[in-house]
Amino acid sequence: MSSSTSDHLSLGAVMFPWPAKMLRDFYFRIADEGDVDTVYLGEVICSKRSPFLKHYLPEITDRLTKGGKKIVFSSMALVGTADEVREMEALVEKTDGLIEANDVSLVRLLQGKPHHLGPFVNIYNEGALDFLTRLGAEKACLNPELPATVIKELAQKSAIPLEVIVFGRLPISISARCFDARAKGRTKDNCRFACLHHRDGLTISTLENEPFLTVNGMQTLTYGCGNLIQAIPELQQAGIHSFRLSPQSGDMVATASLFRQCLSGQIDATEASTLLASYHPEMPGFANGFLYGQPGHKFITDGPVLNPSPLKKTESA
Repeated sequence: MSSSTSDHLSLGAVMFPWPAKMLRDFYFRIADEGDVDTVYLGEVICSKRSPFLKHYLPEITDRLTKGGKKIVFSSMALVGTADEVREMEALVEKTDGLIEANDVSLVRLLQGKPHHLGPFVNIYNEGALDFLTRLGAEKACLNPELPATVIKELAQKSAIPLEVIVFGRLPISISARCFDARAKGRTKDNCRFACLHHRDGLTISTLENEPFLTVNGMQTLTYGCGNLIQAIPELQQAGIHSFRLSPQSGDMVATASLFRQCLSGQIDATEASTLLASYHPEMPGFANGFLYGQPGHKFITDGPVLNPSPLKKTESA
């Protein structure tokens, strides 16, 4: 289902280790019911998980295409072994269609070819954005740590569309070490898929037993679920017209429909956040602090993002 406006809604690649049939059923439902324009497909975090998606990939791509969705294939966020290098080289050589680079090594391989840039390729200023655009990037999903003031500055000077993650646990970093394996007393090479029991990541707490972050294999994410739904009108005014949902195990079809309503101004932001929480009861709370130039774990419920002070109400996720 396409938007009736120029605003674009996309679904990022699943970052978590969902079983193969769960991935298949998820994407089939998105194909049939999900009100998104673009779907990003690919294993982004750990090459050991690649077979989960590859097994059903032909069926998934066929179903998504028939459902009217544009498909972009996402690369890994950290390419660290010879096998992973070969896998990414094969992705570039054999893929018909657009690829999203999530590692700068892919930017080199894709140089001169149209491609997208994922949120793992850090763009902090217009110089970096201009350089990457000249290498062939046609679209860039910005790092979720950027405040709205920087997003606006980049949008005003960008020659390509920019995208912002507006829902889902926000990616912070990627490491060569597997945190799930270490938590189980295993090595990365002998992890025995320690991550499989955590559909939305493993919660990490402080020494005071306060939930702090989420880990997903080699990835670190926010503990709170990113939710920028109330900031959409200001982001649109700033020049952002592409918005990304990052899959979680809740109801992503209902989530997509809700964000579509927000893009067209059909629903109040406060009501939308209440509904969003009901679609994802597994989530501990929302976070949007980065957008306000505040600590990322905070959820700020009032105050403009492009002129962030004074703030009237702040909650911790």
